Amino acid sequence: MPHIHEQIDYAADTYIVEGDAVLLRLHEKYHTWFPPGGHVELDEDPEEAALREVQEEVGLAVTLVGERAPTYDDGEKEVLVPRFINRHAISDTHDHISFVYFGRAETRDVVQGETEVSDEIRWFTREELSDPSYNVLPRVQHYARAALDALT
Repeated sequence: MPHIHEQIDYAADTYIVEGDAVLLRLHEKYHTWFPPGGHVELDEDPEEAALREVQEEVGLAVTLVGERAPTYDDGEKEVLVPRFINRHAISDTHDHISFVYFGRAETRDVVQGETEVSDEIRWFTREELSDPSYNVLPRVQHYARAALDALT
């Protein structure tokens, strides 16, 4: 999706864990490893965006994990609290605020969509995250290890 605002957008990322590994994809534009994720669209909340992006990019059904306030019969929806929130520069003039979620998958069978295609998608073990040959960003390593700690 194109940017909603010229200076800042909201995004949702999901660190998916299955067994002893976390899923990352080689981002086609930035040529580095990131979890499935992308922009929060105008008609959705961050939790909905996280699930949509996972489905579009890797075709997995995931269960997001975290805390949610009780839902009352008042027409409101409680949104799952992300594990982390960060702000980072995409360019000199544009930032993203990312809602970082953790999720569980029941399978490692990834299916890429027609529009969100990565050159490489892989399940990283804890040890592989710090392997210099993969060049995983320190922030991504931190979140991936936190997801493995929380969900294994």
